[in-house]
Amino acid sequence: MAVKVCKFGGTSMADGNIMLTAAKIVTSDEQRRYVVVSAPGKRFSGDIKVTDLLYRCAQAVSDKDGAAFEEVFGKISARFLTIETETGKNFGMREMLAKIKLDIQNGAGEEYCVSRGEYLAANVMAGILGIPFVDATEFIRFDENGALSDETFTLGAELLKKYPKAVIPGFYGLGLDGKIKTFSRGGGDISGAIVARCAKASLYENWTDVSGFYACDPRIINSPKWISQLSYRELRELSYMGANVLHSEAIFPVRTAGIPIRICNTFKPEDEGTYILPGVVAPDADQPVTGIAGKTSFTVINVEKSMMNSEVGFTMRLLSVLDKHKISFEHLPSGIDTMCLVIENSHLKEGIVDVLVKEIKEAVQPDVVNVLEDIALIATVGHGMARNVGIAARLFKALSEAGINVRMIDQGSSELNIIVGVEKSQYSACINAIYHEFFN
Repeated sequence: MAVKVCKFGGTSMADGNIMLTAAKIVTSDEQRRYVVVSAPGKRFSGDIKVTDLLYRCAQAVSDKDGAAFEEVFGKISARFLTIETETGKNFGMREMLAKIKLDIQNGAGEEYCVSRGEYLAANVMAGILGIPFVDATEFIRFDENGALSDETFTLGAELLKKYPKAVIPGFYGLGLDGKIKTFSRGGGDISGAIVARCAKASLYENWTDVSGFYACDPRIINSPKWISQLSYRELRELSYMGANVLHSEAIFPVRTAGIPIRICNTFKPEDEGTYILPGVVAPDADQPVTGIAGKTSFTVINVEKSMMNSEVGFTMRLLSVLDKHKISFEHLPSGIDTMCLVIENSHLKEGIVDVLVKEIKEAVQPDVVNVLEDIALIATVGHGMARNVGIAARLFKALSEAGINVRMIDQGSSELNIIVGVEKSQYSACINAIYHEFFN
């Protein structure tokens, strides 16, 4: 029998009634044998995700603020006890919460603390479905650098042979020190992909609150075009640039096994969703662009120096300045005498840009260094772009006619995407201009 792995996001775990809906989705298809869950998300606008509350708990412990800890943990307890009541079953939630509270107070650490939302949600789902709970610590392993260890897939494959069906918490595993180790936020999608590979699944279903990918952010474009299918590579580009339907790293565990991904809507399970496929999706000749995505809040450090191209080791010395401060860059567009470091603002603590500029001047003796702040990056993505003459001309003509000043251009050799940098204030206008050029 083919095997499907289902991952349910935070909105699909938000309360007991929604969990019951998710359970019906699982039981409606016998091939859905393994379920991975996130911590409960927001139930309504203004609500707080359980994971955010757990981060507050960890901070309160770090600050030795007992009153704050009791207040926040009380909210978490109330949330899970309400979920238990809504399902009409007894999962021993009060006892589990008491143990977790004691563990946190006794110094279990932040990553243990923030992983407990998934742990408790998985216990609830296992109870609703009447199938085993399998803790992620039994097979998901991280190496000495905090990266996912290949041992994970060997352990997982052996473990799942023992369980024809199971519910597994997402977001965490076990570090080399034997303690809980978490992925980055949204990492439950990665957990689901890991389980899909371990189970040799025929399909990895990711259940969320939207019916798949759209050609751009529906908060910017009203009713944008729905994307029925896209490739792993297109997904990676769009997710990394802000299309937050699926974590950008979730493709890596399933890529080597060639397992397709389907994005599904828990609240509209009849919708087809979006399929993410291993190979290149044959592009429509009339629709060369698959999607548009972007992020705001970047800083660009532009370095100019005559004869830069003939100076051996220039790029190494420039990047060593970032390495010294443990700062990663997003893009490195360059010309014969220019090079730009594009850095997400979240990586830059207050005052560090001035330090970087000073050290860059010392490291490479440039003619000019200037800094552009509050830059937004917008990526136009699609396999069909490489096969169609004039795509770049259409894109930049559309931006020109919209009065948008392009501050930076970056395009990879694969021609899968074109990235433009514009003033943050022109972010929405830029996406509008590109969308209406290629989709209207």
